Amino acid sequence: MDGMLDPHDRRIAEAWETLKAQHLPGDTLSPESNRLAFADPEFLLRRETRGIRFQLEMLKPDIAQQALGIEHTVVVFGSARFRSEEDAHKALVLAKDSGNEQAIAQAQTLVRNARFYEQARALGHLITKYNATQHNGHKMYICTGGGPGVMEAANRGASEAGGMSVGLNIALPHEQTPNPYITPGLSFKFHYFALRKMHFMMRAKALIAFPGGFGTMDELFETLTLVQCKKAKPVPIVLFGSSYWKRLFNIQVMVEEGVISPEDVDLFRYCDSVDEAWDFIRAFYEL
Repeated sequence: MDGMLDPHDRRIAEAWETLKAQHLPGDTLSPESNRLAFADPEFLLRRETRGIRFQLEMLKPDIAQQALGIEHTVVVFGSARFRSEEDAHKALVLAKDSGNEQAIAQAQTLVRNARFYEQARALGHLITKYNATQHNGHKMYICTGGGPGVMEAANRGASEAGGMSVGLNIALPHEQTPNPYITPGLSFKFHYFALRKMHFMMRAKALIAFPGGFGTMDELFETLTLVQCKKAKPVPIVLFGSSYWKRLFNIQVMVEEGVISPEDVDLFRYCDSVDEAWDFIRAFYEL
């Protein structure tokens, strides 16, 4: 048994038809004892079945990536709000036409930060081109949070290089649509942040954090904590855009106040160019 289901297996079709027949879109879920357990949304969404949902979110992306030979990834974090240079300049033109000073200031910020979108795009392209020369076991695929901004840029670069890339999206109150550059079949949506973060780390051979907000910092510092506490193997961690990161937090203050050890500063590297970041990762693994 290879674990793959036959999509033409009538049992699957029957279970799906049963599910659709017993729940109309928009209806409030209500208990129904006569539903098949695995086709019963009300049952699967109970507090008691949370462990099953954890397991499903663990298994679905893992099995799909295994099937495509994706063993190692380079995870790219960063702001969902950055835009390409083309889109940022279009936004600035529209803002100037409106005469709204606040809109102009926001558009100018978009233009200033568009370089990070383009650098993430170039990095995704570079790493994917490297993959084309490697055999399985040595390939490293781009993996992002699946959304817009820096995430879209890295997936876009991989797509433009003709390779596969992964997107690990998250269900949010304000719906975050997966960007269109993720490889079909490798775009996954999570309910649980914890399982999503676990998938980021499971295959990560390197992590690159571009400037971003709370989500980027959350993912960055969780990774640093796991490596610091030896709950994860050391991997190259890049803080891309040294000016941003050094303004955002002063790592030396943490050392001076004794809240981290001096050697913890070496857990990451500041980089300001695509080649510098890639050279750091390659040197780490002696590629």
